[in-house]
Amino acid sequence: MKREATTDKGGVTLSTGHPQLLAEIRAEIAATGPIPFARFMDLALYHPKYGYYVRPVDDPTQERIGWSGDFYTSSDVHPILGQALARQAQQLDTLLGHPDPFTVVEMGAGKGLLARDFLTACRNAPANLRDRLRYILIERSAAMRTQQQNNLAPWVGQAGRVAWLDRLEDLPPDSVTGLFFSNELVDAFPVHRLAVLDGRPQEVYVEYRDERFSEVYRPLSNELTAYLREGGINLPDGYRAEINLDAVDWMTQVAQVMARGAVLTIDYGHTAEDLYGPDRKNGTFLCYYHQTTSEDAYDRVGEQDMTAHVDFTALAQTGQQAGLDVTGFTNQMSFLIGLGAEQLLESLQPESPEFYAAIHLLRPDGMGRTFKVLIQHKGMAKPELDGLKFQPFFGSILSRTAAVSVNREASRDTPRTTLHDTQVCHG
Repeated sequence: MKREATTDKGGVTLSTGHPQLLAEIRAEIAATGPIPFARFMDLALYHPKYGYYVRPVDDPTQERIGWSGDFYTSSDVHPILGQALARQAQQLDTLLGHPDPFTVVEMGAGKGLLARDFLTACRNAPANLRDRLRYILIERSAAMRTQQQNNLAPWVGQAGRVAWLDRLEDLPPDSVTGLFFSNELVDAFPVHRLAVLDGRPQEVYVEYRDERFSEVYRPLSNELTAYLREGGINLPDGYRAEINLDAVDWMTQVAQVMARGAVLTIDYGHTAEDLYGPDRKNGTFLCYYHQTTSEDAYDRVGEQDMTAHVDFTALAQTGQQAGLDVTGFTNQMSFLIGLGAEQLLESLQPESPEFYAAIHLLRPDGMGRTFKVLIQHKGMAKPELDGLKFQPFFGSILSRTAAVSVNREASRDTPRTTLHDTQVCHG
């Protein structure tokens, strides 16, 4: 589909993107008035026909996620993450007493590469886990589901082994005994954007005027006001931030479907103390297009990814209130090392492309430290998990004393991974 061209009138750059999607957004704004930025982001990414994640790529030889796409994920680099998750699942299976079935739910599985690596690693798992394993993928995009089915073809024909659901709500309450995990899911939920003007937080709304989208400000909703109040989040004048209310609702739903087992969330983000600290006064919202980043949400609408860093404190606190206890919080590097990544590296040929690919996921100045891992449990005593052997963070993730201390991490960790980051060496 040809994108609407960028033109200038009076020196003002017009909004661009997928033509039908732009028309749909313009029509909604015309009918209702300015819309919250969260609604704009939801339409850009998940419109049922034209959204970025829903619409098939225009050129079948191209991809959205991967080395030739807009960004790549850990599973595009090396199967080590899927292998580590399989090891963690095997340990959890033992702690649960080898239930039948042992259910694994993955939400937002991308191309299905992580599921492929996980299932491959479980082929020779102890205690007949392979025969008891049921793997459920939650995916509402028909285009992404097709890619997943292609990559999971060896397992699709096995009765009951792999299944798909459209929505999390399709899982009955207390129906999952096993593991619920996601990788780079929550960061792509639509976020509300806030700006503090004259000492008062205002919500960003989007209007359409003079052939382009622009921002206006409205008072905060009751939900956003409660989020700031309950989180103890005090933002100074001139501060911009993102609030992910969908993440809170999602975590509540996840807690409801879990009967016994663990919830494992991998994403880039921070505790509330760091996320809303003084070093992030411009927020964390970014767009990704052809391995480059931008802060312009109104260019290439529907043709670029949009993300914001995750508030892991909100996920932990919401889960706690819904029945999920915090097991631990670590980063991807520590998680992988605890599950035997060093032994895997020893088995690889030094200086080989595969060796450097695995190293890429462990780099403390890159994916290894930027990506965090939150594990929660329900219906069992607090488990001692190998993935949590090493926890480099001080204090409790449940602590919500935002914007009062100096951050311990860089102010703008690169979230999505692009080829312009430190690359995997290919020899």
